[in-house]
Amino acid sequence: MTADGTDVPAVVAGYAGAPETLPPGSPGKAGVLEIGFVVVDGRTELSHHRQQSPLQIMRPLYVDPERPDLPVVYLMSTGGGLVQGDRMRFEFDCGPGTSVHLTTQASTKAQRMDTDYATQVVQLRAAAGAFVEYLPEPLIPFGGARLHQRTEVTVDPSATVIVGETVLAGRLARGERHRYDVFASDLEIVRPDGSLLAVDTIRLQPETDGVTGPAVFGDHDVMGTLYVVTASAEAAVLADTVHEAIADSGPDVRAGVSVLPDDCGVWVRVLGAHTESVTAVVYRAWDAARRLLIGVPAPHIRRT
Repeated sequence: MTADGTDVPAVVAGYAGAPETLPPGSPGKAGVLEIGFVVVDGRTELSHHRQQSPLQIMRPLYVDPERPDLPVVYLMSTGGGLVQGDRMRFEFDCGPGTSVHLTTQASTKAQRMDTDYATQVVQLRAAAGAFVEYLPEPLIPFGGARLHQRTEVTVDPSATVIVGETVLAGRLARGERHRYDVFASDLEIVRPDGSLLAVDTIRLQPETDGVTGPAVFGDHDVMGTLYVVTASAEAAVLADTVHEAIADSGPDVRAGVSVLPDDCGVWVRVLGAHTESVTAVVYRAWDAARRLLIGVPAPHIRRT
């Protein structure tokens, strides 16, 4: 565990060092974004907001035509991506009955790191009856990047949370594939009492471990994941609905749907050769889940 309380896996912590640039904890290196939501007169509103450079948000936007009560919040960074020594922390507190969509304004780029590493921790809490979507734009680990990402999701039994992630093998347009030093990701979904629902652990270290074989990227360049935790529909029914929506994914995409433990929801894994094809399949899965759970389609979120 590091000085800031982050539990970093050994494959990443082994790169710890003192950069010649700004060290961890310096201004602009320890980003914090804490935001909370409550329901006011039938609409979800921002209840509290604390940000520390380089992380920030603008005002919530009510741009979902089918859910005018649901704000879309763009998570932004004033930096050019994650660099060595960065320690980023996000906290999202979604109160009872709230509905919110959280996304990033652009892809997250993990830059080359000569000394030390970067971490990004996301803590999301969904209270009773909440409907929360956390669907950031893709993560791109550049050649030489060293990144640990941890996502902790706490879901009330009556809440619905949809969490997604897309990871690229590198800067594909430049022909860069799996040139990063290490990418480690931990996703943990729990109930408010701490009981565990799901864990997804990824450890990718191209120079020492195979990252292009079974159970990792295979011969693909893009990996997408979607988790839907809900009590608003039977897990088997939700799985069948999502599976039907993504069954015809195209020749360059492989996708599968499974029921989560204790029938608390479903998860989807998608592998493909192109970002556009993978994100399209993830979108279709999200859209199918949304239509079943809240009766409206997934919106097309503008980035500019």
